[in-house]
Amino acid sequence: MQGSALKGSPSDQRLDIVVTGDEGSVRLDRVLAVHSRDLSRSRLKSLILAGDVSIVKKTSVAERTEGSAPVHDPAYHVAPGDTITIRVPPAISAKPQGEAIALDIIYEDNDLIVINKPKGLVVHPAAGHHAGTLVNALIAHCGESLSGIGGVCRPGIVHRLDKDTTGLMVAAKNDAAHRSLSAQFADHGRTGAMRRGYLAFVWGLPSRAHGTVDAPIDRHPYAREKMAVRAGGREAITHWEVRQVFNGRDGKPVAALLACQLATGRTHQIRVHLAHAGHPLMGDDVYGPHFKTKASHLGPRAATALSALGRQALHAYLLVLEHPRTEEVLRWETGLPEDLSSLQTALAAAE
Repeated sequence: MQGSALKGSPSDQRLDIVVTGDEGSVRLDRVLAVHSRDLSRSRLKSLILAGDVSIVKKTSVAERTEGSAPVHDPAYHVAPGDTITIRVPPAISAKPQGEAIALDIIYEDNDLIVINKPKGLVVHPAAGHHAGTLVNALIAHCGESLSGIGGVCRPGIVHRLDKDTTGLMVAAKNDAAHRSLSAQFADHGRTGAMRRGYLAFVWGLPSRAHGTVDAPIDRHPYAREKMAVRAGGREAITHWEVRQVFNGRDGKPVAALLACQLATGRTHQIRVHLAHAGHPLMGDDVYGPHFKTKASHLGPRAATALSALGRQALHAYLLVLEHPRTEEVLRWETGLPEDLSSLQTALAAAE
């Protein structure tokens, strides 16, 4: 089958495809791979996830078509007669560039740097976020010592936080430090001192003072940008304990502050595990949208603070690790950022 060629200028390229039905699959990503001779499968997947692929569906009524809409799922089923449009942004340099982005540095020496990540800061370049990331900031701050560490896209990065999760992160400043820190994070404190602690504001009050969620995590079967507890997924273990209880307007518990520690490091692990346990994070529109009605039980002050939050109420407050050179056990803690501190105060006031 003949492939389709990109059209347009380098800054505005577009590929139009009409599904014939003989592509051998109904999956969007596989159909695109058959028709496109210029784009790799990984590139096509990244374009889908970034919202750069749209589809005009042909209806069965007098051969009319529906409006064009972006599709974000590589497994989306297409049908003969559908018209697929791919918008291909200009090529981005494989090597991230340094950018003068302010960093809240908690600790720094010749081997590592610990920062207090603010909300809204993406950790490393990816589809839709090619600049303005923590990696860009680290390159500008640390210079050439980061080059090549951990791969082109993630120099110095040995772990990550979600875009809107705040708190402590460590990055390596040389290859030896990168190897040591990577090994510690892979071990998750089973045989060493490494610990990661999080503060999570959740809906409801667990029935016990502390507990563990031990449930495997894998990609969501339908919403591929999400994770889910699934049989056959990768091992995932989260320990938690109740730190504070918040009552609603009726005097009954409506939310709680949990301290969580990770024994594994899966994507969105705390968010997925707490939602699975029936206590999703406050403000989490991905894993706890059905709990939005709970806000009616909050006092006006707390409801206002939650509305202003605009993100999941999760903060990485604790980081303990062995220094990669001296083997000294280092420990850092950071308090809640202003938005979560305001939420805590408002919830505690129950008014």
